[in-house]
Amino acid sequence: MPRKKYTAEFKTKIILSILQGDKEFNVVCSENDLNPSMVRKWKQDFLRNAHLAFGADSECKAVQRKEDDLKKKNNQMLKTIGQLTLERDFLQACFRQAGEVVPRIPEYDSKG
Repeated sequence: MPRKKYTAEFKTKIILSILQGDKEFNVVCSENDLNPSMVRKWKQDFLRNAHLAFGADSECKAVQRKEDDLKKKNNQMLKTIGQLTLERDFLQACFRQAGEVVPRIPEYDSKG
């Protein structure tokens, strides 16, 4: 029989219930049909990593800020590319209208 997987939310709910002391450890385990040694391990892991709960929020905010900054920079670059493309097309049209040969940029031609 495959092992049952429990979500982090479920494990947290069980451990908080035990830590609050409303019910005995064994009562919580039996009500939820859980192995007590497994729940003890969850509790140890929970207590060992409790400090991460306070650092995770600031780390998430820092990551979100960095992501927002990258999105802004990307949007600005896309606007610049659009503006430069518009200017290039306008200048090419001016050359054609004047009957002149449109100048080519060697690096651009070989890459494009």
